[in-house]
Amino acid sequence: MFDNLIFDWSGTLVDDLGPTLEATNAVFSLHGRPTMDRDEFRRLFRLPYSEFYEEHLPGIRLDELEHHFRRAFAESRVPVTVLPHAREKLEWCRERKIRCFVLTSMDRGTFEKQLDDLEMRLYFEETYSGVLDKRQVIGVLLRRHQLRADKTAFLGDMIHDVVTAKHGGVSSVALLTGYTHREVLEQHEPDWLMADLREFREMLEQSSETLS
Repeated sequence: MFDNLIFDWSGTLVDDLGPTLEATNAVFSLHGRPTMDRDEFRRLFRLPYSEFYEEHLPGIRLDELEHHFRRAFAESRVPVTVLPHAREKLEWCRERKIRCFVLTSMDRGTFEKQLDDLEMRLYFEETYSGVLDKRQVIGVLLRRHQLRADKTAFLGDMIHDVVTAKHGGVSSVALLTGYTHREVLEQHEPDWLMADLREFREMLEQSSETLS
């Protein structure tokens, strides 16, 4: 069905919700704003994160907020882990020579460290990190790597990922493993809404069997 898969990182391949929430609350506390619990954060957080911060901490420079966020994230004791079924899915793609990419808003330094610490680099042909608005990059990615849009899917866990996929003309796969509740993702009508990457892999396997 697909020759190419573009993955979001946080909430799609790795679980970093804990340290992200901790770091966000550290930034809020620094500026005298009430902190959020996990459920509230999942309902309110969105990308581009510049818009999220402008809503909750208006008028504060983004580079200042990013500085404090990154420091608090790095100091968090909550581990970042590979999500269940993520590594198996990527191995499955390697075996079938499906081309894989990452498109993430995570800052480049943190992302590159996680990529190596979690031994995930070998799975990707190219990675794009530090992307504030993914809509501005997905077309560049498709053209640079000569990917056919009708043979490509973008997998992510947030509204912005669904919107980005539609903007790029590729299939959108929304996953329930990360930052956004089901009912919120459903409102934006992704092509597929999946519990996790195992469900997506099983769908592709069934599709391949039907075609053969």
